[in-house]
Amino acid sequence: MSILMAALLLSAWPAADAADTPSAIAIGSRRELLVDDVLFDRLAGKAQLQLHHPVPREVVLKTDAPWEGNACGYPSVFQDGSVYRMYYHGGHYRHGGAANEQRPEHPWVLCYAESDDGIHWRRPELGLCDFEGSKKNNIVLIPETAAAIQGDPAHTSVFKDLNPNCPADSRYKCVIVGKPHGLYLLVSADGIHFRVAGDKPVITQGAFDSENLAFWDSCRGEYRAYWRIFTEGVANGTEWRPSGIRAIRTATSKDLLNWTEPVDVRYVDSPPQQLYTNQIQPYYRAPHIFMGFPMRYTERSWSDSMTQLPGLEARVARYKAAPRYGTAVTDGLFMTSRDGTLFRRWNEAFLRPGPRQQGSWVYGDNLIFWGMVETASSPSDAPNELSLFATEDYWQGNAVSFRRMTMRLDGFVSLAASAEGGELVTRPLVFEGGNLTLNASTSGAGHIRVEIQDAAGKPLPGYGLSDCEEIFGDDVARVVRWRKSGDVRPLAGAPVRLHFQLNDADLYAFQFVPYAPDPVRPDPTAPTPPTPEKPAATP
Repeated sequence: MSILMAALLLSAWPAADAADTPSAIAIGSRRELLVDDVLFDRLAGKAQLQLHHPVPREVVLKTDAPWEGNACGYPSVFQDGSVYRMYYHGGHYRHGGAANEQRPEHPWVLCYAESDDGIHWRRPELGLCDFEGSKKNNIVLIPETAAAIQGDPAHTSVFKDLNPNCPADSRYKCVIVGKPHGLYLLVSADGIHFRVAGDKPVITQGAFDSENLAFWDSCRGEYRAYWRIFTEGVANGTEWRPSGIRAIRTATSKDLLNWTEPVDVRYVDSPPQQLYTNQIQPYYRAPHIFMGFPMRYTERSWSDSMTQLPGLEARVARYKAAPRYGTAVTDGLFMTSRDGTLFRRWNEAFLRPGPRQQGSWVYGDNLIFWGMVETASSPSDAPNELSLFATEDYWQGNAVSFRRMTMRLDGFVSLAASAEGGELVTRPLVFEGGNLTLNASTSGAGHIRVEIQDAAGKPLPGYGLSDCEEIFGDDVARVVRWRKSGDVRPLAGAPVRLHFQLNDADLYAFQFVPYAPDPVRPDPTAPTPPTPEKPAATP
């Protein structure tokens, strides 16, 4: 799109009157992801928010140890210094045909794996919990460990408490379902040896038959919890009688003991759907944004399409045990929030069941782990990427597969424009910093231009579209330059609008960062100096 066409497009938008200018949003120096339209004022042309999908990589772990099985799930994963930690429950279901009956059922356990790079995982022999007469396993929790609260290792989540005032001997915490009905806490100094923190539930209003979780919200200085509810249900102090659909409830706390009155998670524009898990977390590169990766549960009818799905014989066996075991399917969703309660949920799947012809399209598959980690990319000269993990082969044979998936940093959603071009003008923003950086990708022929306007929408001298050379390439932190200068310090602290012009490009995020001097670039048009002649050799 030419500068003239851009000017004509903008002329079609009503000019903002100073008296009608909305109040500015203070973004400071935080990274802003294009996952919602909260910062948007006007879109034009062929530009829209585009959901992106993870790329399947290798299977990093198969839960084929005797204490694990084909029902392993509800995993938590996070980086802890130089170590990556993973927790998941171990269990086995036999009601799925002959392949499932090769192994006996056993009590639920909580297992631990670790990695040095987030890609290659191992099960350390902890020597902590007895399983069938041996402690040579990676189990950190068995029912006896939490017998005082009748804790259920099947429904747990584990996190490292990032509250700076957290005592060292309670730095790691496990949220667990117990009795009387409710959520309890286990604590640990090392993430391996857990103990019961109290004999009373800290949260009681919920169903809790899922992966219920809590974490420290560093932006707001409080803890937040998310857990399973049904839209209708009755608790009598010892059990929950559910009805309605599976949904999510949340509350906050200053001390993990006393919680605010819980409220149900709401959505901007999404139909009622069964959300089996929630997997909500602050995005570590922009912690003011909550991200959720719920597993959507859909009960389908027995039909011709159902018979065409993989594993028909096992599906029939599960159906005979309970119809929904054979006909329910699950996939992964993506949603974000800026207040922790109102979410923008994509109704299209973030993670589809996919084309695999063995162990797929099964109730319990595509359960995305709670947490994500940053890992090295392949090829090695590319920026780091995000690794997420999800279950496959659930209820199949003797083991679940944990598959790694990757995405570019901040790459969940982009403002995407076709080759016809598109534009975005933001609401007034107040920033801190000296350079503007973009996480963006273009085609070889595509480009991005950026203009900075005043609060009323008037281009600021020296920062117009015509001052910005076409930006092309693929970078996670490209500095924007106007007439070869990226210095925006004179504009910091005052309300400004950003005007993005895109052509065959994706904009994932932008951020104002501390000022760095513009680099000295080689001038390819300058004449090449002559090569000095070598002195003649001495005879």
